[in-house]
Amino acid sequence: MEWFTAPEYWLSRLVFQRALAVVYLVAFLGAVLQFRALIGERGMLPVPRFVARVPFRRAPSVFQLHYSDRFFAVWSWAGCAVSVALIAGLDSLLPLWSGMLLWLVPWVLYLSIVNVGQTWYSFGWESLLLEVGFLAVFLGNDEVAPPIVVLFLLRWVLFRVEFGAGLIKMRGDACWRKLTCLYFHHETQPMPGPLSWFFHHLPKPFHRVEVAANHFTQLALPVLLFTPQPIATAAASLMILTQLWLVLSGNFSWLNWITIVLALSAVELPTTAPDVSGTPIWYEAVVLAVATALLALSYRPVRNMLSRRQVMNCSFDPLHLVNTYGAFGSVSRLRHEVIVEGTTDDPPREDSDWREYEFKGKPGDPRYWPRQFAPYHLRLDWMMWFAALSPAYAESWFAGLVERLLENDRDTLRLLRRSPFPADSPPRYIRARLYRYRYTTWRELRETGACWHRTYVRDFLPPTRLDSLAQRR
Repeated sequence: MEWFTAPEYWLSRLVFQRALAVVYLVAFLGAVLQFRALIGERGMLPVPRFVARVPFRRAPSVFQLHYSDRFFAVWSWAGCAVSVALIAGLDSLLPLWSGMLLWLVPWVLYLSIVNVGQTWYSFGWESLLLEVGFLAVFLGNDEVAPPIVVLFLLRWVLFRVEFGAGLIKMRGDACWRKLTCLYFHHETQPMPGPLSWFFHHLPKPFHRVEVAANHFTQLALPVLLFTPQPIATAAASLMILTQLWLVLSGNFSWLNWITIVLALSAVELPTTAPDVSGTPIWYEAVVLAVATALLALSYRPVRNMLSRRQVMNCSFDPLHLVNTYGAFGSVSRLRHEVIVEGTTDDPPREDSDWREYEFKGKPGDPRYWPRQFAPYHLRLDWMMWFAALSPAYAESWFAGLVERLLENDRDTLRLLRRSPFPADSPPRYIRARLYRYRYTTWRELRETGACWHRTYVRDFLPPTRLDSLAQRR
């Protein structure tokens, strides 16, 4: 049926699919490289302990049936392999039904990881990748033109991502309404990037323009996604430019990148679509049935957006099919960092040789300039930012981190940029202290070479040794 497909989006689908496969690859690589220390058998939040108390119906995952570190590694590497195959366009070389099954594989693989990932996988972009990845299954390959209803659903996801984020800001922190949030945000965001220092020092009137532009992008442009072309393309393109600006200003994992991927699906790229045979009836039936189900499930995120008690980044079903999104409903005015230190002295004293652990992304050494890591997600670094906001965020895992540092655990140390202790000489005690961080001024930067200035606030964890942690368990 002609009404069912949109051949003019042939190239847009191709770009969307290949870009989404790249995001999948980044996600699976992160799982491969970080899981042992975070959720492995000897990790801070082990999967076997989680599945023992959480039933399958609440967290469907293959790891509910069997878990070992080796099995998880094979599972994640399989995700990497399928992602590479999709980047290379293998789905286009297969029959339609086979291509759909190939797109279903990374969704199933990543769903199993997210549903046992606990705190480490509680970020909104995990659900967003799963929701978008599920829709990609039904977008078709070179045997059919892109289905209009799936393109509409992709725009519906993009609408909820942007409009939900805009609403949470307007309902949340007053600084969004006063246009002053960016006076603080670049300094206090979870993981600054290499340009964040410069963004922070832009003139305040420019920051106000940034906030106003953000409100326009998130509250006005999303409505235009459902208008005829070229208006929809213009709206999506402006969203892409806004997301690229955010990419430059900080490290937000793949949140910005998958939003860009979503926006690409709404951009009508000039192309000459090849002639294809009619769309199979079974394919039309499957797509329409899935679309009907997803629209029905959309009731809950719509109700959430309309509620005065709107919540951010919430999944309404264990399959993460339709979710609610949002970011930075409130903005911190001050930046605090938890600094972890160790010593070989026994007993430890205030004047002992306390040596600092350095993380890859989160601020530590005031002279160490932030690096660009996004779209890669440094999960431990992000959770350390939450821990500095409130110790409650660290209750489930921080003692596990300290225990593994006291053991010089190899997998945990791989998550860090630098350990101050040799592999054969672990520290006797670990402590953590809370510091107030602020960006240096231009003058301080020239004089000291440091991009941060820090001031001690209080102890976060008193000196702790291995045997005392064992007694707590």
